[in-house]
Amino acid sequence: MKTKFKYSMLTLALAASCGLSNAYAESAQQDNVDEQAMEEVIVKASRLKGTASAVMQERKNQAFIADILGAEQISRTGDSDAAAALRRVTGITLVDGKYIYVRGLGERFSSTQLNGAAVPSPDPTRTVIPLDLFPASIIESLSVQKSYSANMPAHFAGGNVDIRLKTIPTDFVFTMQGKLGGNSNNFDDGLSYNGGEDDWYGMDDGTRAAPQALQKLWQSRTSLNDLSQQENREIAAQLNRDYDPQATSINPNTGFDVTLGNRFDFDDFRLGFLTAVSYDNKWQVSEEYEGQDFTFQEGREGEGDSWSMVRGFDDIHSTEHTVRFSAMFNVGLEFQRDHRIDFSSLILHDTRDEIRDKLGNNSNNTISDGVRIRDSEVIYEEREMIANQIRGTHNFAGLWNLGADWFYSDARSNRYAPGNISTRYIIADGSNSQAEDGIFDPINESSLRNAKKASRYSFQDLDDKVENYGFSFSLPVNFSNVELEIKAGGNFIEKTRDAMARRIDINTLAFDNLDFSGYQMAVILNDDVMLNQPLTANELILNDTSIDGDDYYSAQLVDAYFIDSDFFIAQKWRVNLGLRYEDFRQVVAPLDPATGQFDLPAQPTTDDLAALAFKEDDVFGALALTYLLNNEMQFRASYAQTTIRPDIREVAPATYIDPLTGFPIGGTPSVNSTAIDNYDLRWEWYLPTGDNLSFGLFYKDMDQPIEAVQSPAQDGPPLIRIANAEDGYVYGLEVEFLKDFAFLGDFAGMHGGDFFLSSNFTISESEINIDTQKVVEQTGVSTTITNPTRAMTGHSPWVVNMNLGWDAPNGNHSATLAYNVFAERIIIPGIDGKDDAYEQPFHSLDMVYTYYPTYSSTLKFKVQNILNQDKELEFEDTLMRSETRGVSFEVALKWDF
Repeated sequence: MKTKFKYSMLTLALAASCGLSNAYAESAQQDNVDEQAMEEVIVKASRLKGTASAVMQERKNQAFIADILGAEQISRTGDSDAAAALRRVTGITLVDGKYIYVRGLGERFSSTQLNGAAVPSPDPTRTVIPLDLFPASIIESLSVQKSYSANMPAHFAGGNVDIRLKTIPTDFVFTMQGKLGGNSNNFDDGLSYNGGEDDWYGMDDGTRAAPQALQKLWQSRTSLNDLSQQENREIAAQLNRDYDPQATSINPNTGFDVTLGNRFDFDDFRLGFLTAVSYDNKWQVSEEYEGQDFTFQEGREGEGDSWSMVRGFDDIHSTEHTVRFSAMFNVGLEFQRDHRIDFSSLILHDTRDEIRDKLGNNSNNTISDGVRIRDSEVIYEEREMIANQIRGTHNFAGLWNLGADWFYSDARSNRYAPGNISTRYIIADGSNSQAEDGIFDPINESSLRNAKKASRYSFQDLDDKVENYGFSFSLPVNFSNVELEIKAGGNFIEKTRDAMARRIDINTLAFDNLDFSGYQMAVILNDDVMLNQPLTANELILNDTSIDGDDYYSAQLVDAYFIDSDFFIAQKWRVNLGLRYEDFRQVVAPLDPATGQFDLPAQPTTDDLAALAFKEDDVFGALALTYLLNNEMQFRASYAQTTIRPDIREVAPATYIDPLTGFPIGGTPSVNSTAIDNYDLRWEWYLPTGDNLSFGLFYKDMDQPIEAVQSPAQDGPPLIRIANAEDGYVYGLEVEFLKDFAFLGDFAGMHGGDFFLSSNFTISESEINIDTQKVVEQTGVSTTITNPTRAMTGHSPWVVNMNLGWDAPNGNHSATLAYNVFAERIIIPGIDGKDDAYEQPFHSLDMVYTYYPTYSSTLKFKVQNILNQDKELEFEDTLMRSETRGVSFEVALKWDF
């Protein structure tokens, strides 16, 4: 019997940003000035400093501490997506190329919005949306607010990232850009397999999908394990088994961007539109190392102690193919500069297709016994997000300049992984009539593993939907020397998730007297074998090993209201005081995949039902103070109370694989919220030339921070569980500056003013305290934590960004050398005496050169990872993970029509 799950909710929404109506009015007044100054700016201004100054002005005018990155700055450093661009922001580090850590706090401690609205994530392994989904070509700016304000979601600690899409242009625009590139690792052969016909645009054509007969079983809730041997083997024969890796030459990376837009002015109306399409097709060949378990060895006299790998893979070859495409359409209408309505529609699609060939050992297959193991893996996933938004901004001059802002956003995301597979082979030296020579030949000495799990297929589908709509009102009030703006609004968010996962194992023990020699499953288990080979009694070829919790429904509802007062006193003091009330509700209901019923006792108690739900409501306060010493210098201070609530994936009982470590992660239904006190101080100096300097201090005191802990594993990688620590803190110093070299005067035929240096660095410290016994009681898994007091997972004690730029006086050339590095950070907490595993510093040095041969054309050349750094994880000076990244390069030609 099928179970239908409905969760209906009322929503009423997020308040728009402070003073949007006034901001639009000021923007409209500025349009004419911008148009008149256009020619002069193009000829005389530094291409980066001009836009950086505008961004700095916006940051200066914010009531709260924020860092903003503009489109030109993103283009200048050559970053291709939002995630890569954000690592240039002070205090931000990038994890796995997708997720940002703000001020050393993991991605669960930050939130992401699109044009001020909540968006769903297509990734079950992370709380926030992976920011590599957003191509740089559609981004107008990225705003990272680091101190909390009442109009923001109370789920706030590290910061809130708002991705602002490009909107209607000031004039007609039609641009086309083509890109061609590659990677130094791709010069040699990579790996491929027989995929689908539509892989070139990132869509599976059904090649990887489960057979129709198997899908019908799932729909009817009939178990594979209940079929007869003949019925079972007929379905097994329909599974795609042609996933064997083969050497192949790698194609170059390609891509294109097209943008078209215009604006039309009438008497009282202004109408504009902007549409953009982007496509990227990239390849990455890598060599990797993956340690899973190690044993301690005491050194002989005069030698140091060491750890040696007993389970893992020391020789891995991988090839990853990614296809990304996006399309955006914006249309806006203004009336008398006081009313504006914008509609945005966006689709983002990202496909990752990776094949890995892994050679290693485990406890049962050792080199000393003349045996090695080989795993062949395919990891395929399609991630997609579709968002539709409509926003309105109104200023009623006849009603005391009352401002009204509203928006509605409907977004949905999907992760479709239709056929990931892992197959194990045994390589025995001297087997298959080969001579025993100490060399393990993966072709001639290989056999398919004869076991219950010779090969495992996984099929996953996840759908997220977020509906978010809201409003705010603002009223300015002026006294003799006090300007006051009062704002109030509401925010209701509804989020639902439907997750399905199936694991199907091929049991080679089912075949009677079959020769498993060979290195290709498609050859060993060909159609004739699958359909006609005699079978062992009481053994099935396919076993469904899905577990309770692999399927689940969930829903989340946030109802919020806020009130905010912004005082500007005597043109010197600015005081912002706000309160926010949030009512948070969440339900996670695991299903039994065999029946489709909720995974509950036959007669559930009130406590059983209560365990599925999470509910809390609270009031959160924010206070910000700004003192303007003069037009150039100001001081800021702020305090706020916020919370970090466990996300759906952290309380869902399902287990998923972390893409960074390859470790399985299991949710914990009893995880509690984290309460946080946030303190910030900042001094800012903005010079008329565009140079600037700022110093900031921050401190965050956390009660029951949500963390990751490791539990032992018998075979394969260990399991990571989500749990609450007792308490924790993080504090640090942030410094940022932009300075040209005009003081150097002329040298070597150039002027110092043509060069500039922008830089930022963060120094911080974190600590959490874990009660091991409470973690065992909370997770139900026994664990012996090596360091109950340690730094937070993912926290880097320091981060450095530096950009050295040059702009030719004639405006025809520009160049930027961009450097980024972070200190080592804990990725895998240690247990059983093993120290924590740290991701090692990655010194990223990139170069971008841009040539403007004509007013309408741009030629850009960029090189990334010039130092050819590898990604590495270590514990106690022992390599645990590594991956080569190579030096990537790209040439792009852009034409403005």
